[in-house]
Amino acid sequence: MQIDIHPEVLKELEYLVELHQRHGAPNAQANVDDLVAFVLASIADGSRRPGAWERQLLELMGLVAESEEHQQYRSHYGPAVEP
Repeated sequence: MQIDIHPEVLKELEYLVELHQRHGAPNAQANVDDLVAFVLASIADGSRRPGAWERQLLELMGLVAESEEHQQYRSHYGPAVEP
């Protein structure tokens, strides 16, 4: 997978990482690749874990599907597996 980031957005992400490096942060990221990977992993975790703090990210961005299926906890990534 390749992700295209608008140059202005990339500039801001680079600045965020620079701030982390200069001043520290509770979850400081070393570079933009790590920052993007962390954010995407958090979104994936919020998708599969309705009670997790990461779910708030999806809710605030309007990314929670209007489906009972998306309200079910899954211990794994991907769709639910039928027993």
